[in-house]
Amino acid sequence: MFSFLKLIWQTLKVFIIFTGCTILFYYGIMWVSEEYQNYHRYDEPQGTAVKVSNGLDGKDSSLLDRLIFFYLNGE
Repeated sequence: MFSFLKLIWQTLKVFIIFTGCTILFYYGIMWVSEEYQNYHRYDEPQGTAVKVSNGLDGKDSSLLDRLIFFYLNGE
């Protein structure tokens, strides 16, 4: 009988540790998810940001010119 109670106590301890770690992991994932959900990657840059590319040097171009530019440069 004593061995049976010891087995139940050991099983209960493992269950409590597993449940605690699962809850901790869940709330950790929720915290990270909430942090990145509020992160705006596509906002306008602040400060002295410089535009890297102007496409076809700012001139008005046709669809064919833009297509050739895309195939040549991959942009």
